[in-house]
Amino acid sequence: MKKIVFVCCLATALVACVENSAKYKNLERENELLKIEKEKSATELDEMLATLNDIQADIQTIREAENYLSIAPSAEVNNDQKEQLRNNMRMIAETLQANKKQIADLQEKLQKSNIQSKSLQQTINRISEELNQKTEMIARLQEDLSRKDIRIKELDHAVASLSKNVDSLAETNASQAKELAEKELKLNTAYYCFGTKKELKEQNILTGGGLFSKTKVMEAPFNESYFISVDIRKFTELQLFAHKATIRSNHPEGSYRFVKDSKGNMTLQITDIQQFWSLGRYLVIEVG
Repeated sequence: MKKIVFVCCLATALVACVENSAKYKNLERENELLKIEKEKSATELDEMLATLNDIQADIQTIREAENYLSIAPSAEVNNDQKEQLRNNMRMIAETLQANKKQIADLQEKLQKSNIQSKSLQQTINRISEELNQKTEMIARLQEDLSRKDIRIKELDHAVASLSKNVDSLAETNASQAKELAEKELKLNTAYYCFGTKKELKEQNILTGGGLFSKTKVMEAPFNESYFISVDIRKFTELQLFAHKATIRSNHPEGSYRFVKDSKGNMTLQITDIQQFWSLGRYLVIEVG
């Protein structure tokens, strides 16, 4: 009975020591920061989606207003119709200007956030393109109206400004799409190397491993140029040209396997990409 009490006390003391250790507290802080970051990203995403819904509702309003803007080439336009045309043109131009600003703000928020969503970026690009098409439509209609002496002078500046922004917005979208692609590539980049124990030690990738010490992996400053970068989305196999192979870096069991070819040479096959790289983005293989 005394032994049981002693073991319980010892276990309690060990748990207390672990919970009070600096490493445990750091992990707690990191976990809390991750939760906050996740909640922040979720809030930002909700706000972006709400803005997109508002813009799409505005576009629908513009589509409905377009029905009242068509003018037959030979038709006479009375004063009431002229006023209705002016009102619709003003509404569409003002809505387009407001929507373009919202889209620009969304692009900036997406770039600054931790949200990595290809579908969200594609939606923003699609809506931007539709706004550009509506801008070109407004410019054409302004010209048609002017031929019927219904020039809406106060819209001249708005139409010129909207038309000017088409090219710059397209350039911005292309630039931001490129930046997003680069960011995605960076997030999906990993590094690998393989070699004999002697070769890996020469590059300081493996250290130690004497009679009374354990071999350490990448714990000393090592030669980073010895590694080859890969896109983990496409990197599923690696031919090793050796009869023996051992993974020295940390990767979960069950996420990979070694397969021998007819000559007895080993090939690494990654069976679960996300799981395989979940513990780190450096792959070290010792061959022999």
